[in-house]
Amino acid sequence: MTLRIFITGPAGVGKTTLVERVAREVERWGYIVGGMITREVRRGGRRVGFKIIALDTGEEGTLASIRGTSRLPGVPFGKYVVHVDEIERVGVSAIRRALEEADLVVIDEIGPMEYKSDEFVRVVGEVLKSEKPLLAVVHRKMADKFRPLGKLHTLSVENRNAEFGIILDEIMKELKGIRG
Repeated sequence: MTLRIFITGPAGVGKTTLVERVAREVERWGYIVGGMITREVRRGGRRVGFKIIALDTGEEGTLASIRGTSRLPGVPFGKYVVHVDEIERVGVSAIRRALEEADLVVIDEIGPMEYKSDEFVRVVGEVLKSEKPLLAVVHRKMADKFRPLGKLHTLSVENRNAEFGIILDEIMKELKGIRG
């Protein structure tokens, strides 16, 4: 069975930090890691949006911004506007490259904002059909949909300090033999 590792939990518990740590370690082993991560954009202490970063090139795009703060076109989503074209330009492109070139595909995150892009949904399906190992952050509202497809780790406010290292070690052990 192809290795699929999913991480879920509420905002701010360290999911992206965990994924970045794993990616750095795996790269130290000489493996090629590709895909995308998302990060909060903060101004004056408050979250004003999210950016997407391609792991292979460092290219950045705007995933979402608070309504009325960006000139980029987008789809309304709560207090945000989701920039589908940016998801596709940076995120989908990075995931497609990872499918071709990487030993490990990273997707942070698979969530309702990203799912506003049909291309994103399509490329996630391609990854899940492929033999490529996958490390993905899954939005907590979508975790049950992905649970049957692989191993799901849950970080929480209560367990993040105690569990972070344990989950990191467990994921690293699972990834040890990804090149066969």
